[in-house]
Amino acid sequence: MSPTHTPTRRVKVLGPPGDRHGEILTPAALDFLARLDEAFAGRRREVLTARRHRSDRLASGSPLDFPRATSAVRDDPHWRVAPPAPGLNDRRVEITSPPTPRMAVNALNSGARVWMADFEDATSPHWENIVGGQLTLLDACRGRLDFTGPEGKEYRVGPDLPTVMVRPRGWHLEEEHLTVDGRPLSASLVDFGLYLFHCAQRRIDVGSGPYFYLPKLENRYEARLWNDVFVFAQDLLGIPRGTVRATAIIETVTAAFEMEEILYELREHSAGLNAGRWDYLFSLIKTFGHRARFLLPDRTEITMTAPFMSAYAELLVRTCHRRGAHAIGGVAAHVPATGAVADPAASARVRLDKECEARAGFDGSWVAHPALVPVCREVFDLHLGGGPHQIHRPVGGVPVRAADLLSVRRSALPPGTEQIRSNVAVALRYFDAWLRGRGAVALDGLLEDTATAEIARARLWQWLRHRVVTQEELFGVIDAEAAALAAEQPGALVAEAREILERTLVSRELPDHFTTEAYRRHLVRRTEASS
Repeated sequence: MSPTHTPTRRVKVLGPPGDRHGEILTPAALDFLARLDEAFAGRRREVLTARRHRSDRLASGSPLDFPRATSAVRDDPHWRVAPPAPGLNDRRVEITSPPTPRMAVNALNSGARVWMADFEDATSPHWENIVGGQLTLLDACRGRLDFTGPEGKEYRVGPDLPTVMVRPRGWHLEEEHLTVDGRPLSASLVDFGLYLFHCAQRRIDVGSGPYFYLPKLENRYEARLWNDVFVFAQDLLGIPRGTVRATAIIETVTAAFEMEEILYELREHSAGLNAGRWDYLFSLIKTFGHRARFLLPDRTEITMTAPFMSAYAELLVRTCHRRGAHAIGGVAAHVPATGAVADPAASARVRLDKECEARAGFDGSWVAHPALVPVCREVFDLHLGGGPHQIHRPVGGVPVRAADLLSVRRSALPPGTEQIRSNVAVALRYFDAWLRGRGAVALDGLLEDTATAEIARARLWQWLRHRVVTQEELFGVIDAEAAALAAEQPGALVAEAREILERTLVSRELPDHFTTEAYRRHLVRRTEASS
């Protein structure tokens, strides 16, 4: 950013001060955020308004199809995204975690090709977590992430480090601890802007670059907004255009109908697409949950072989490979039951999942625990045949139709008592953990994050909406699980967790994201300090 530029408005820091916060919230970094806000706050509001209007149209029965207005983009066989950036050619195994020091060291030492530092689904947006996550990334760039934990264990980063990618929070979220004229900044621009400002040049200097994952996109206009942010930010910092790269996560059903358009909008900054399958299931319920034929079975019963999920995966791989882009598979929710070594049962389930993705043509996939990196790597080593990816794989076959993406078979049986209990337990326990600052939690051998908690919340709402469970039955289970949580965790925020869940269940329409309202109600802690 030019040192002579003075923003017309200043960012106020309303979050409580913390150790080393001054290294991240520098005057220059805050000025950079102010410039991003000046340029894009209005357009962000426009895309969110367009989201709501489209949601209303779909709720009223409007069909969902591939947009006619962009048929020329889909029909043009010639355009391609930019070739892979340094460090992003071979992505056979990626690990995702929140950017805490301990998790970062474990991820960087895991043997994965990519570490995705997740400010979104795996991070509870406590102010300390947001600034602390940026400090973790800065320390990683500086090569000083080694530390000793409170239990005396030493955490040190090894010599062979994966490429770092950062997932900022989605367009729908705000950072209320940073304001301009009393208005919160976009959480997306805060997470993106602080990392880019502090770490972009450091990444470039070591032969890599500032790379990102883009969450919760719903259409091409939101991808275009991100691309314009990239161009503007690179120009401000004097970084060549195309240095920033981003993988768009296809985790909403509307985005699935615009995969090619999203790649097209991002093409000079594109690093492919990712199959965000857990949020995708949540999006299906959020978009069509009021329709009885979209009454899905429990998430544990839905695999990638389900017709609508298979069509989604097939379309994603075809789209990416047709345009020269990487197709990255979804995260395996299974986590080892003991220590740092994957137990045989978890390994077997993850292996089957990754074999399915590799056969489908994906170029790599996610894991959420270091012990599962070897399993994923072995599978893709076998299927890639010595190459770095499968982008060369021929694209063909019968085109995926809109009807294929929406070929959801209604669950024939009502949920059993155990299914109801399991979803209530996940929701309450995750909300409690999220309220207390943990965004990723292992429960009963599965990794639960915002995405899986959203599915649990949405499933319960859908079952109640379509009267496959009674309110008396459901609230009786909530009583029992709330009491169990209180007994298990003496410090649990049971009343607050229960409020978040019950606010969903009593709503006529499913609230879009629990994080938006719960953040404002429970996590905003402001001081009078400002910068």
